[in-house]
Amino acid sequence: MYEGNISEYYIDARNRGKKEYNRLKARGVSGHLTSLDGILKDVEIVATVDLGTREIPLKKVVGTYFNSRRMTFSKGFMPLEPVNTEFGSKWTNLCQSHLEEGIRDPIKVYEYLNYYYVMEGNKRVSVLRYFDGVKVAAHIYRMIPRYDEQDDDIKLYYAFLEFFKETGLVEIWLSKATRYKRMLRYLNAYEPGDSIYEDKYQHFLSYVYEPFRRLYKQFGGDQLNITTSDAFLLYAKLYEIPKVLDEASAEKVMPLLIRELQNYGEDEEIDIFTNTEDIGKSTLLNTITNLISPKKIRVGFVYARDIEKSGWTYSHELGRQYIESHFSDQIETDFIDNVPEDKSAFGVIDAFAAKGYDIVFTTSEIYRRATLRCALEHPEIKFFNCSGNRPYVHMTNYFGRTYEPRFLTGIIAGAMTKANIIGYTATEPNPEVISCINAFAMGIKMVNPNAKLLVVWTGEWNNPKVSTDLSEKLIERGADIVSNKNLIVPRGVTWDYGVYSMLCNINSETKQPEHYLASPIWNWGTFYEKIINSVLNGTYQRVTSQYFEESRLINFWWGITSGVIDIYYSKVHVPSDTAKLVEIMKKMIVADQFHPFTGPIYDQNKILRVQNNKILTPEDILEMNWYVDNVQIIL
Repeated sequence: MYEGNISEYYIDARNRGKKEYNRLKARGVSGHLTSLDGILKDVEIVATVDLGTREIPLKKVVGTYFNSRRMTFSKGFMPLEPVNTEFGSKWTNLCQSHLEEGIRDPIKVYEYLNYYYVMEGNKRVSVLRYFDGVKVAAHIYRMIPRYDEQDDDIKLYYAFLEFFKETGLVEIWLSKATRYKRMLRYLNAYEPGDSIYEDKYQHFLSYVYEPFRRLYKQFGGDQLNITTSDAFLLYAKLYEIPKVLDEASAEKVMPLLIRELQNYGEDEEIDIFTNTEDIGKSTLLNTITNLISPKKIRVGFVYARDIEKSGWTYSHELGRQYIESHFSDQIETDFIDNVPEDKSAFGVIDAFAAKGYDIVFTTSEIYRRATLRCALEHPEIKFFNCSGNRPYVHMTNYFGRTYEPRFLTGIIAGAMTKANIIGYTATEPNPEVISCINAFAMGIKMVNPNAKLLVVWTGEWNNPKVSTDLSEKLIERGADIVSNKNLIVPRGVTWDYGVYSMLCNINSETKQPEHYLASPIWNWGTFYEKIINSVLNGTYQRVTSQYFEESRLINFWWGITSGVIDIYYSKVHVPSDTAKLVEIMKKMIVADQFHPFTGPIYDQNKILRVQNNKILTPEDILEMNWYVDNVQIIL
């Protein structure tokens, strides 16, 4: 704190204000306070709501209501008038009062888009800002603009209003509207137990959120281009919301969490490796180093289901067996299967990883959160999660471009349907699943523009009964070809490939699946061979522990060209002409002469999503959230 008499406090505050004003003016922007009446000139306010008196964050008090008041303060509420003026006298008297007994009278503010503009109390805000105050009591009048679907700021604000209606928390401000629903889900499940507060949300604010915010700022979170609430949402995603924040435990993980949060916003830099040649290129120095001091590495695999009962798990087990044989005495591997598919997975994976593995592959998307949490707590281990979603700094994703074989199976479905109605069961609408649906629909459309694709959601990763029940609903809707993960039909040699998803035709009399027609197949051994090679020869590098060092996110995303993914189809039940077309299109994909997502492509609303002869980028496909025009979501 600045030492001296009261007038010297004012002189110092004014000097700060003048510096700020001149700096902003030199940049060509106004150095004075923002005024709300200027902002609202062209805005239609549909309601003004009296919220009463409560504490608000001083950092969110960003301006004054009246334009006439703005000229006496700098942008940051520092005074600009000379000390020997009435304004200077009132400021110094208020400063004296603050130092002796504190500022107690609440200010009056208008809230607009979750920022506050002072109607009465500008000098109180100025004094508190000068002394680095955090909060101020304020009587709040909320001004609500008319909803505008085209205005992202207003859409975000309305999401906040819905959240506020439920929780009464003004302190939570997220940068994306969809995140409010996620935050609310966590808070609805939150049970604080015994509390001095009748309202659990106030308990959360005092005992969880505010301690988290202090630690977040302490470790430099304010330097990131996200809100504190965004940061807390990722923390809650990994650890859920505790009754009371364990600050000692949170402090240990905070540097690594902030490293993750550095890539949590809109400007993520992701290395999407779409070709197996992108990694594994060893330099001469790396080769010599490994010949001189070879290191045997331990590799662990985490499976969700039983190897003997799950095609998906079995396909990864084939990959593990392959690399164990291929690398011989360079590596040793082990696995754990039947890992719980719920919150207890973290404890199981954590205990498994702690046995001394150098690399751990978790082979299902359902373990993504648990894997990331393990990666944060075991930074010495390289963690890989088999999923097509966003990668993280401490955890790498690996998956196949499943949309490629899905496109080819779509050709088969479109050519063989007689009813022009094809069914498709899917787990949940994430980008990987949506891209597969759309590619399948594009394959259908290529050979049969009149056919429609009906999609139902199971809402679960692997539930045979739900999948079968929903397939029956598709058949009732007239589908004579169905793509489903668990249809019970003869599978034959497909078991050798670990097939987990099948395209089948429906018997017109029994209304039951009749013949297995086609399926995407995996060769995980190729994936694991390339990744293990890159670790052995030193070309695969993860980030260091210093959390503000620039880093990139890594996503291995290989397709048919690499051999990690392919299509298997019945030579008996698929017509020869259709099989020839599939082979031709497959060769064109491998030769990079054709891409399934080549425009023009229209969505369900007849909006042109991909221009004529344009091809979607990997980033576009990995973020896909729309459906091709021949897709109909029915459940």
